[in-house]
Parts: sequence; structure tokens; C-alpha cells
Amino acid sequence: MKLEKCITETNVNQNMLNIKYAVRGPILERAIQIERELEKGVKKPFERVVRANIGDCHALGQPPITFIRQVLALAACPALASSPDVPDDVKQRVKELLEDCTKGSVGSYSPSNGLNLVRRSVAEYLEARDGVAASLEDVYLGSGASDVIKAVLSLFVQDVDGKPPAVMIPIPQYPLFSGTLSELGLRQANYYLDEDNDWAIQVQELERSWREASRQCHVRALVVINPGNPTGQVLARENMEEIIKFAYDHELFILADEVYQENIISKPFHSFKKMKPPAPGEASHAGFRREAQAARRRLAARARSAHRVFNSIPGLSCNAIDGAMFAFPRIEIPERAQVAAAEAGLQPDEFYCLRLLEETGVCVVPGSGFGQRPGSFHFRTTILHPRAEFQYMLESVRRFHAAFRQSYS
Repeated sequence: MKLEKCITETNVNQNMLNIKYAVRGPILERAIQIERELEKGVKKPFERVVRANIGDCHALGQPPITFIRQVLALAACPALASSPDVPDDVKQRVKELLEDCTKGSVGSYSPSNGLNLVRRSVAEYLEARDGVAASLEDVYLGSGASDVIKAVLSLFVQDVDGKPPAVMIPIPQYPLFSGTLSELGLRQANYYLDEDNDWAIQVQELERSWREASRQCHVRALVVINPGNPTGQVLARENMEEIIKFAYDHELFILADEVYQENIISKPFHSFKKMKPPAPGEASHAGFRREAQAARRRLAARARSAHRVFNSIPGLSCNAIDGAMFAFPRIEIPERAQVAAAEAGLQPDEFYCLRLLEETGVCVVPGSGFGQRPGSFHFRTTILHPRAEFQYMLESVRRFHAAFRQSYS
């Protein structure tokens, strides 16, 4: 009797086969292979792989915030409350959290929309941040941004007036959005960020995207990422007002991804809505503020270095990085290299990034994984590395790019 697989590529949800997630794609897989080869003593023109494909703060050496770790530890193990090393405001915060948990345990099931205490704290934070009234009844918590984004986008999986639903997303974008749209079977309507104007969102481009998508679909929602990922821009208030008016005029639901609102390097951040760190005067406030400011200073220094170095390399250019934790430089790829990429069955920037990895050990993500204007090429790199590692990575890119251009000129 022949055994047959009960699940195959032909009988699985076909939407799943369309999902692409570049930050953990084939270039990372090759980077992992190279790391194993290095461990076995295989000779390479470099000694180590530098992973710059994903913004994993702690994996790249950023110390965790002490206050947050203390709250987590004490909530999981209340017996630590007897320790004199735990500040009183941490003990009080955990006491309030546990009182809101069933039977006083974080191991018990919580309400599907999150603990009431935490939702109330989020609402108070939003109200203090924006100066606009906020209610805990309007706050929904999940186990991370991906979980909540999928839950919200699921609301739009419904034909309207005989047309399939579509969602407008920025290009470049974080591939979580395109991947989730593919998984849910929602249509994707691209609008391009204006690279020549600091990655601004131009209303005429929004109108173009909406108009073209509306021929076949009913556009239901507009995704905005601010601060930008992978582009690192922070939107101006005037630009945001234009975007909100556009959404209002076209009856669009705005999904504002503001995950990196605390990672601001320059320019003021404004929320589309216009979570309580420790308050001034509490025992942990000074340490919390000191550690958070140190993390921002390191991020600002890396942003300045990346902007300076990338713009000093012939054939590379990079807009100023206002927020988040990534750089998205534009690269000029010679025509001969584009031909070589096509022969290898790769996108030009994918070919470039793979060569960069093979020759320097630096692992970045091709811009095609995030979307980009046709004919333009980019890569995304995190800027979180410790200073020495970051400088090593930048200089590796400088040397590689010069050799790459010469090889294919």
C-alpha cells in the first residue's frame, strides 16, 4: 500500500504559497549555511557573518531596559518581592498587575482584548501623549504587532458591491503587510513613497493608487508606517493632515503602524490618533530615563554614520534617517550585473546582496523584498550594531561596492 501525504502544495491553502518574507528569506538561509561552513573551517575572505537583516535589538547588543525586566521577573515569580534589590515602584506595579489577573497569577487566561489594567494604562498614555480623550474600551491588545495587524485586516475580507476588497500599502513596505494580505486573500494596492522628498507620502500618488485599484476592487483601508520601515522617515504633521483628509474623502480605514514611535532620531513625532513608563518621582524613573536616552543616543549616532558613509560611496545614496532602526540606501547596479542577475534567476538587488554576503559576510535584505519603484534598487540594513561592528559593516560595504562596480562596469 502506497502512503500518500495528506497535505501537499496542491491541496494546501494556495494563498499561503504567495507569501514572501524577505527578512527571513533565501539570503538569510545562505548566511546561516556560511556560518556553519566557517565553524567547520571552510576558508572565506572574511572571518564572520554580520547579520543586518533584522532589527533584533538584544541580539545586536542593546541592553534591555532594567525596569521592564524587573516587572516581568517579579510578575512571573512574586516571591522576588522580598528582595531589597527590587525598587518599590516595581513592586507596586506588579502588585496592581497581579490583582487584575485571575487568582493573582500571570499564568491564568486573560480577557481576549487584554488585561483591563493594562488597557486603562494604554488609554491614559494615549490621552497624555495626544491631548485627546481615549477609552480603555477602544483598546485591543495582542501578542505582538503581527497578531493585531492580521486581526484588523481580517475585518475587510468581504466583497463590496460585487468587487473584491483591497488595501493600500506603501512601497517600500514591511513585508508583514503584503504577506498578511496574501494569506487573507486581500488585494494589494501599492502607493509609492517619494524617495526624492525624504520618502514623503504625496496625495497625488495616493489618488493614483486608489483610482487604479478601484477599477477592479473596492478599496477598504490605507496602511501608513510612521516612522517608516524600511525607509526610516518621520512624517511631517502637514503631510499627515493631508493623508487623513484623503482617507476621509474616500471612506478608508487608516491602519497606522507606529511601532517605532519611541525610536525617534530627528524631527518631532505626531501620532495619527492625537504604557506608562515610570512616572517622574518614582524610584525607577531616573534609571529608566537614563537607559532609554542612552539607547536613543546610540541609535542617533549609528543613523548619522550610516547616512554619512552611504552617501560618500560612489553609486550609493541614502536619505536622512529620522526614526526607526534601519537604513534603506539606493544602489546603482551596472547593466552587466543586471544581466548576470537575470541569468542566475535573481532580481538585481538580490544578486547584489547575495554577492555582498558571499564576499564580505554582511547579510542585508534586498529592496525588492519590500517593494520599490521599477528600475530602482535598494537594500535594507539595521543600524543597531555595536559601534565597532557597525563600522566594520559599513567599510565592508564600501570595499565591496567599489569592487562590484569595477567588475561589472
